[in-house]
Amino acid sequence: MHNPITSSTYLDSTSCYRALCAKDNRFDGDFFVGVATTGIYCRPICRVKTPRASSCTFYPNPSAAEAAGFRPCLRCRPELAPYALQQNLAYAIWQRIAAGALNSGASMQDLADQVGLSARQLQRLMQLHFGVSPVELAQTARLLFAKKLLQETGLNMTEIAYASGFGSVRRFNALFLSRYGMAPGALRRSQSRDSDLITLRLAYRPPFAWDTMLDYLNTRGIGGVEATISQGDLRCYVRSISLQHGEQPIEGWLKVAHSAKDAQLDIQVGNQFAPVLMQLLAKIRQQFDLDANPAIIEEHLQTDPLLAQQIRLNPGLRVPGTFNHFELAIRAVLGQQISVAGASTLAARLVQQFGTPVTTPFAAITHHFPEPGVLANVSIEHMAQIGMPNSRAATLIAVARFADHGGFNLPPGIGLDQAVAQLKTVRGIGDWTAQYIALRALRFSDAFPAGDLGLQKAATPAHDLKRLSEAQLQQRVKHLSPWRGYAALLLWQSLNHPPRPTS
Repeated sequence: MHNPITSSTYLDSTSCYRALCAKDNRFDGDFFVGVATTGIYCRPICRVKTPRASSCTFYPNPSAAEAAGFRPCLRCRPELAPYALQQNLAYAIWQRIAAGALNSGASMQDLADQVGLSARQLQRLMQLHFGVSPVELAQTARLLFAKKLLQETGLNMTEIAYASGFGSVRRFNALFLSRYGMAPGALRRSQSRDSDLITLRLAYRPPFAWDTMLDYLNTRGIGGVEATISQGDLRCYVRSISLQHGEQPIEGWLKVAHSAKDAQLDIQVGNQFAPVLMQLLAKIRQQFDLDANPAIIEEHLQTDPLLAQQIRLNPGLRVPGTFNHFELAIRAVLGQQISVAGASTLAARLVQQFGTPVTTPFAAITHHFPEPGVLANVSIEHMAQIGMPNSRAATLIAVARFADHGGFNLPPGIGLDQAVAQLKTVRGIGDWTAQYIALRALRFSDAFPAGDLGLQKAATPAHDLKRLSEAQLQQRVKHLSPWRGYAALLLWQSLNHPPRPTS
């Protein structure tokens, strides 16, 4: 998310050591500890015996720890840690690097052009913020991702090298050996794996209101494209996915399950997605809000009595995102001025009419969502046949053309107001729709669709007969910035599970 925060948890070494002694998972990913006596760096939750304070040096990110000569712990596995909570331009650029922006021959000038900086400015910014260069950040991201694939998948060395962004197997082997002091094969796990599937893990900072997340996604799901299913005692999210790799898309399906015991999500996809795993996992991180820090967010929101009650009922509530910006934007437009159930019906019809059939192991997943270029060329009359006014059909087509021309590819560091203003240039998108898209698709933690009637109702005191107006609601939640998006989720949730009145 893009809004700035006012503090950073890893600057005080005394506090870091205290968190390390407590194995406090609230700080997982916020800092890493290098241990001089072993040459290893760990997450603060590592279960090995806590080293003496005099042996510990604290680093804000794995790249800084590795630049200081430390190797990643094989037990706590730093590559599993959720990302830090910092929200600024440097962090937004780092997210792109972690997703592979400097892989496959891409140059630093290419990245600088994407973010609107010169190569020198980019170098200076990342060095100032992370203590290492963009190239060093990219190298660490590649190595840790390769380490992850070595320990979690059955991919061969060539597949792992290219999936991690290395230009050659030779370069992969050489850098791994020089940085970690061992050949990549030394980390290969011996257990057998399904050769047709890749299963990976992504950690989060607990708690995580998983069932509430799935309930929200299920209620607003797009029939044929996504669904929630039960497998034994597990509730899982499944969907069709298509990711571009060079000139061709890679198509298939995705399953996400929750492991509360390990504080992680288990991701399952087909082997064909090996070349785009970095991109895929970055999307999943955003969709399930895995880098949120509930302790910091809830501490701030609890200053509001109504939200404090709801937080006690739903600890670890996160903002459900989306795997595809365009898909969420279309679903948001379909939801204008009609019920959630009505919008879901229209979304399913749209998929059946314009989507591409796909074969999956899940009966509920039958199609890929239509691409922007497809809907951009549909006539208003044809679009309206799924059961909507011509004006709504025209908005859907306008959104498709906006997406087809890269409208959702916002530069890192752009502010919420700028993003909302850009979205509102699309015919038929007003403030409510723009704020909703900014919240769930563009991941602005402070986005707040104050025009939503449900939010106005939820925030109205019980003794008031008249619902809060949009302006009154804006004023009511002003003090909750920069986490008003989470306040919106708590308020929506209160309509389904209202807190009991206090005596």
